[in-house]
Parts: sequence; structure tokens; C-alpha cells
Amino acid sequence: MSGETVLNKRYRLISQHGSGGMAVIYKAVDEALGRNVAVKILRPSLTVDPSFVVRFQNEARSIANLSHPNIVTVHDVGSEGQTHYIVMEFIEGQDLKKIIRTHGALNVNRALLYAIGICAGIGYAHRAGIVHADIKPQNILITKDDIVKITDFGIAQALTDTQPMQRQSVVWGSPHYFAPEQARGERPSAASDVYAIGIVIFEMLTGRLPFTGADQQQLAMAHIRERVPLATEFNPGVPEALAKVVFKVMSKEPKDRYRMADQLGNILTSFRDQGRAQTAYHQPPIEEESEPRSSEPRRAEPRLAPPPPSSPASAPQPPPTAPPVSAPGQQTVPRAPSMPPAPIQRPAAPPMAPSPEALPTQRYSVAPGAPTSGGYGRPAVPGNPGFPPQPGTPAGQDSRLYQPGYAPNMAQRGGDSRPFVPANPYAVTPQDDAPPTLDAVTIALAVFAFMAVACLIPLYIAVLQSRL
Repeated sequence: MSGETVLNKRYRLISQHGSGGMAVIYKAVDEALGRNVAVKILRPSLTVDPSFVVRFQNEARSIANLSHPNIVTVHDVGSEGQTHYIVMEFIEGQDLKKIIRTHGALNVNRALLYAIGICAGIGYAHRAGIVHADIKPQNILITKDDIVKITDFGIAQALTDTQPMQRQSVVWGSPHYFAPEQARGERPSAASDVYAIGIVIFEMLTGRLPFTGADQQQLAMAHIRERVPLATEFNPGVPEALAKVVFKVMSKEPKDRYRMADQLGNILTSFRDQGRAQTAYHQPPIEEESEPRSSEPRRAEPRLAPPPPSSPASAPQPPPTAPPVSAPGQQTVPRAPSMPPAPIQRPAAPPMAPSPEALPTQRYSVAPGAPTSGGYGRPAVPGNPGFPPQPGTPAGQDSRLYQPGYAPNMAQRGGDSRPFVPANPYAVTPQDDAPPTLDAVTIALAVFAFMAVACLIPLYIAVLQSRL
């Protein structure tokens, strides 16, 4: 048709936009509303066959009431003489087949985006009782915003047809995408659409078709008999779980597939959301450093367990445990306290048990090469070189009794049943309360002071007598 052709004095045809097996698509202008539309015209060679005309009219009636973002909207249907046409919204974009031919296999995220859109549109038609029966990438338009638009319900039929068991004399659908039951000439169902969607997804993920043949008969036999391949056989980058979903969708028997496209869409949506959640979960956290890094290698240090929760001062407190050592022979370097030690005070009354919050974190220094504790969190047994003897330790005594910060249990305290408190290195120790040791200088000074006082007594008595 020329660019000056006007149908019913309203739709002016501009240029051919595409073609199918039984119709040609033109870009046109709606003179009444002043907008671009797509006009689908039945091929003249088919208008002599009443059955094709009926099928074409059934398409218009089937999709006229379908209003969905993923289905091309039908604006009008009509005829002029022997020309039968449908007016639809014009889509700025290209079909999915051209995208696959240009880019090859699509990445998983993009393939899932298109597949979920296809399932949404076809699922809506299934709920309305309509089977597309000719799903293929050529009938899936992709807008500039990556929105899926399904078109060409050219052989769509209502599930509520007056003769649902009628066997058609033609092979429904395109031979590369039709289901095995369609290859056998049976009436397509919603499960047949699901099969075709699976082949489209397979082609998006691998850039190729699962079955090939020299003619339509060989393709039909391939769909019926040949083994269904996995998408991972041609593209190892496809997730195995997604490949198994596509494999199930392309099952030979309709009962082994998903019954409707909505079910497949829900599975694909869950797979996509689960992948996003896992990606967010495995995102490494950003750590902030409180102190600048040193150029020198830092020796690994074992971490101490957090302090126990606070309790009343009168309650007995558990003794401190030795920190775990990460490897035998590894030395733990104690850190200096962050606050200066408090001055030693000598209270008149026995000091009360300090709360655990007031006790600083205690670290033990283990000599290099010394054996570690016998059990996790427990100090070594008496005599273990892990607690080296301190200077001045009496013979036969446990060297731990003189280790800073060590508190013996009741048995080591000689059966004392009084509750004890873990030792505080900043509190008053028994050594601080012991009387000082007298040396020769101190004794000499004391004798000299005594003699001076003794000499002053007679002088003081003489002064008193003179005054009298």
C-alpha cells in the first residue's frame, strides 16, 4: 500500500513496520485523534479463506477488552471492502528477536526483567480465559524504557470456546516455539504458552534455540522426542537454579509444567528477589578505624571475653580467667590502661568489694615457649611455668598467689568461707598494709632522738625551779 492510503477516511498509512505469517503491520496516523497508531492488515491472499477471516476477527474480539501494561492496547477494529484491519497502539522500540540477534545471550538480570514482564502480560490473558498460542520473540516488543509489550494475538482463542474439544486442522503457533502437543496438532492451552515462554527464556539466556531442524516436520519431532537441554550447557554463567526452572517449563508433558504463566512469573520474581537479598547480605561492612595504622606489622593479640554483667557488691564474684592464646608459644603483649591509675588510699575500714565495672581488664603475660592453660579460660595448675615465680615467693607456695590480679579460690585460701572479690591491681594490697621493715639508720635516729629528749628533761626541771 502507498503512503496515501487512508482506511475508512481515518487511518492514513505511512510505512510498513513489520510483517507476520498472516498479516502486515503498518505505521499510520489516526486523523481523528492526531496520534500515531499501528494498523494490522490481513494479507489479501488469505481473505478468500473464510476460516482465516474468522480467526482474524476472533483475535480482535479476544484482546479488545485486555488492558494491561505488558499487552499492546487495541484501539479499533474494522474492515473496508476486502481489507480487514485492527488498530493498535504504536510502540517505539524493537522486538525481542532483533535484540537477541544484535547482542546474543542477555545477562541474567535483563533476561529476568523481560521474562517477568512476559509472564505478567500472558498471565493476565490466561486469567481472562485467553491463550496466545503464538508466543515468540518477534511478538514481544521492548520499548525504549525496557517495558515488555506483547502483541500479535493472531491465533489466540478463548478457553470458553463453544467447541473446546474441536481438533484444528492446522498446526498452531511457530514451529521453533510451539509445545509438543501443538506439534501433534492438538489445541493449545495455557500450559502451551508456558512452554513457549520457557523457550524464549532459554533463547535469551543462551542466544540460541534449544531445538533445530531443517523443516517444520523435523522441528515438530524435536519438540516431541529430543532431550530437553539445560541452559547451563550452552552458557555456564546461568545460575543452576534458574536453569532448572527453565528445564521444568520445557517439559514434554503439560502436567509437568506450570499450569499458567502467573505461576512461572511468581517463581521468577522470587528467584530475582532472593538473589538481590543475598547480594545485599554478603556486602562487606565498612569499618572505621579509631587509630591511625602503623607501618610496622602488628602482632595478633587474643581477645578477652566481655566483662560479666553488674551485680551487688555483696554478691560473690567469679575469679578472672586467663585469656585464650591463639597459638602455642605466641606472646600476648599487655596494653597500657587508657586512664592513669588512681592513687593508693588506705581506708580505715576494710574496703568494700568493687563492682565489675570498676575493675580494669586484666591481661596475663605468658612467657614465650611456655605451655598454655590446660582448658579454655582456666589458669594453669600450680607449678606450671605458664605462671613464672615472682621474686620473693616463699618456697612451697603457689606462685599464682603472688601474681598481680590473681584471686585464689576458697580451697587455696585455707578453707576460708568468706566471699572473695577478684583482685584489683589499683586497690590496696596486703603488702601495702604490712609494717615497714626497720633498718640500722632508722634505729640510730631513734636512739639519738631518745637521748636528746632525755638530756632536755633535767634542763627543763632546772628552769622550772629557778622560776620558783
